[in-house]
Amino acid sequence: MASHISMLTATDARSHIHLVIGSNPLAAARCGQSLGAGALPILLAPETAELHYALQKRVDDGEVKWIKEVFRDEHVFTLGREDVGHVVDAVFVTSGPREPLSAHISTLCRRNRIPVNVVDAPQLCTFSLLSTHVDGPLQIGITTNGRGCKLASRIRREVAASLPPNLGAACLRLGEVRRRIQEEDHLLHMALADGDDVDDSIDQSASFNKLVTEADLDAAKNRRMRWLSQICEYWPLKRLAAITDDDVSSILKSYEDMGPAESIGNSTSNSNPIDRGRIILAGSGPGHPDLLTRTTHKAIQTADLVLADKLVPAGVLDLIPRRTPVHIARKFPGNADAAQNELQEMAIAAVREGKTVLRLKQGDPYIYGRGGEEVAYFRQHGLGDKVVVLPGVTSALSAPLFAAIPPTQRDVADQVLICTGTGKKGKPPAPPEFVASRTVVFLMALHRVEGLVGELTTSLDTEIPKPEEGSREEQPQPRRKLWPLTTPCAVVERASCPDQRVIRTTLAHVVEAVEQEGSRPPGLLVVGRACEFLNEREKGRAWSVEDGFRGLDWGDGLG
Repeated sequence: MASHISMLTATDARSHIHLVIGSNPLAAARCGQSLGAGALPILLAPETAELHYALQKRVDDGEVKWIKEVFRDEHVFTLGREDVGHVVDAVFVTSGPREPLSAHISTLCRRNRIPVNVVDAPQLCTFSLLSTHVDGPLQIGITTNGRGCKLASRIRREVAASLPPNLGAACLRLGEVRRRIQEEDHLLHMALADGDDVDDSIDQSASFNKLVTEADLDAAKNRRMRWLSQICEYWPLKRLAAITDDDVSSILKSYEDMGPAESIGNSTSNSNPIDRGRIILAGSGPGHPDLLTRTTHKAIQTADLVLADKLVPAGVLDLIPRRTPVHIARKFPGNADAAQNELQEMAIAAVREGKTVLRLKQGDPYIYGRGGEEVAYFRQHGLGDKVVVLPGVTSALSAPLFAAIPPTQRDVADQVLICTGTGKKGKPPAPPEFVASRTVVFLMALHRVEGLVGELTTSLDTEIPKPEEGSREEQPQPRRKLWPLTTPCAVVERASCPDQRVIRTTLAHVVEAVEQEGSRPPGLLVVGRACEFLNEREKGRAWSVEDGFRGLDWGDGLG
């Protein structure tokens, strides 16, 4: 039987009126759920009905209004709020699908577009209730779309048990950051509109006498919002859950003057610092913490300070002891170089204090990780003898493996080319030419995949030579062999992480696929015939999507 998925929404039910039909324990539960969401439940049951004790208590306490009548059609049109014409906002039928009245109520509600839920009858429902974990403002809902409420409850308990404590409180604090950014932005725009001077207590730098424009304010707001987004995206959940009011203040302050980033957790150094500092430049691998080298894992456990790139996987950051200060790079478009310099300067300062600094990078430091630049920088500052570089498993080679793509499959591909999709300062790099037996892996490419596909499949103006004088050639040929649009390719995102995703398609459809499916960074693009060797495309489908990664679960029980 074909399955379906629901469009999950979060409904603001405050002051809504929910009609609950029945007198059994489920009716009591539905009334409790309505009250918990701020709605006003109305119980509809005959006067002769024997109410469940929990339901009777809610009625006696005045929480639930009991209409002591048998259901009539007009009830759904007369018991609701005045501002919506007295139509109820939702109907809950608790008597089950075998009761003939259940089907009648479902038909009535569907005809009038009133949300209806009938217990144990997905075919009669227009909405279902999720098995929900609640922690303050944080709600996590699980549904199996009618395949089993007990199973949904089990999955919900497993998900909730895996979460760090106090995550709901962290949502409150981070929500406060967002609110304050928006509030300060509003005040600044009002001041600018009125022609007044900006209050010196609000987001003022040392250069406050310069002309401030709307564009300046928008840039400042967007800069801080991007930083907040990156905190939510890249910090491990355990560290997010431990966020404090002081951390919130430091997040806001960090963009008042672009000063040094504040760390999360204990800011004190290790109680036993080494006499002579050093810098360990290490790769964290593609995502799964089990793919770290043993040397890098040891460095994580013993470093006095960790300076991490923003894409270092959360599972790896979770291994850092809570006592160790951690700084995560504030990299976003337009600030990459400044963030890089900031971390390098922090590393130098810590080394001179005799600390062991772990400079933690995604993948391998020397594969598009700017590792060589950092080593050169430390050498220029007289610290070359204090730098140790540790390799990491690069996603350029491991991500295809986790996506079941053999880049050098015999008789299909005899070479692998690793390229960047974005050159220095964001400029497009020179595209590689088409070679039928080549597999190309593009890193840092998905944010400009449309431009990259265009560069691979069409000739560039700079590639078309001008005909020499007297030449009979009217249509000069491009110097580079172009990639056919039919070339198989795959987008591999968050390789080896639980939320790994693989989109399999061709160059003709990859742009549309990425636009429709959305982005799940970090990711890369694999191009070449090897993409289809173990994954034959289904005819008639432009692309397919595979979610999840369980490739290392078998090792969980190994001692």
